[in-house]
Amino acid sequence: MNPVAIGNSRSKRQLRLDWPDGREQLLDHAELRRQCPCSQCRAFRLRGMAPMVDVRVQVIELHSQGYGLQLVFSDGHERGIYPWAYLAELTE
Repeated sequence: MNPVAIGNSRSKRQLRLDWPDGREQLLDHAELRRQCPCSQCRAFRLRGMAPMVDVRVQVIELHSQGYGLQLVFSDGHERGIYPWAYLAELTE
């Protein structure tokens, strides 16, 4: 299920996803960076290590990939593509 609308607030540091069921989801940029699904970040988390992420990090670009969203962060990280189902499961 794909969102019907996507918004990005750099001032609030939040990504907004509006889902077809009427649910609005707000996701913090720093938390999105911590939960990056790329292989490098996943391996880091699987080793029990918490990625160090500056709370001031921002999503500066969004790129739709069909099955999900590639996020480009202000710290230069851009490897993760967040599938729609993965984003839908993340909590606010």
